[in-house]
Amino acid sequence: MNTKSSRPAGGGRASMKRELPERFRSYRHVWVFIEFEHGRIHPVSLELLGEGRKLADQLHVDLAAVIVGSGRAALHEVAATTFSYGADVAYIADDPVLADYRNEPYTRVITSLVETYQPEIMLLGATVLGRDLAGAVATTLKTGLTADCTELAIDGERSLAATRPTFGGSLLCTIHTLNYRPQMATVRPRVMAMPTAQERQSGRIVEFPVDLREEDMITKVLDFLPDTANEAAQLAFADIVVAGGLGLRTSENMQLVRDLAQVLGGDWGGSRPLVQKGWIPAERQIGQTGKTIRPRLYIAAGISGAIQHRVGVEGADLIVAINTDPQAPIFDFADIGITTDAITLLPTLTRVFRQRLAVNRMAG
Repeated sequence: MNTKSSRPAGGGRASMKRELPERFRSYRHVWVFIEFEHGRIHPVSLELLGEGRKLADQLHVDLAAVIVGSGRAALHEVAATTFSYGADVAYIADDPVLADYRNEPYTRVITSLVETYQPEIMLLGATVLGRDLAGAVATTLKTGLTADCTELAIDGERSLAATRPTFGGSLLCTIHTLNYRPQMATVRPRVMAMPTAQERQSGRIVEFPVDLREEDMITKVLDFLPDTANEAAQLAFADIVVAGGLGLRTSENMQLVRDLAQVLGGDWGGSRPLVQKGWIPAERQIGQTGKTIRPRLYIAAGISGAIQHRVGVEGADLIVAINTDPQAPIFDFADIGITTDAITLLPTLTRVFRQRLAVNRMAG
């Protein structure tokens, strides 16, 4: 293994032996892979540009966007967007074979880009696409990859300190890739804050020559069928989220959560135990192994707030916790804590907000 934890079980910082081989000492700059499909940039790529900008500034290097796809004009438009979110350089690989994501050609192109321009850090979104690509690229380059990170930092030796939950979310482990480059990490959507776009839309564009042949590709794209079943759940991007936990006592009481979310114009979800009980579908799970959310308002009804759940919600602007147990862990990080039975309070909140909205409509 070429990764070590900086938080050993015995406490304190582990002694990490740095032996970066000579061939890696010229590696510089921070790269972010831009996930661009069907004319849309995935928001996690913009979030990672914001985080990558911080890392690049600490290292005094450039931040680069890596854009892979087909269609020169469209890819240049993506590059302009990345410049407004902090990128200094955009590496563009344009080829008809890259029109749709497939692991083989994308891995080949990204690997070749890394070997040519030698970045020291590469970040990807922990999406279905990003996870598939990151693992293949890291394996091909024989480097380390830290998945599902919740925090990224630079230590005193220019090493990427990538923190992620471990042991079911009960501990946080900080991992360093000491002896190999690039240092790779994936981050789930909404873990990092979305940066503010700036007016600047210029930067250096490097068009990377690609030599791919469709007949050499093992997999073929026959059609694209959108996953309409999951489109209904937009938890990661909702401004208001209401969620329920075991404190609701029965699956029928989840309707109280859905009613309040509807009145507030938000989305709804629940904790992992509710998925395990079959009360809610997996795409509605909030927490470390579910969705990470960053709403303006998060209302947690009957949720204890274990570390697995906290990891997924602590980016919310305002957290309101409702629980009968005054010692529940969720009160340690909630902005507003209400010690009462959620089954009683939720219908009251729904009624009050519905009345207020009706009054506002009449006044308008």
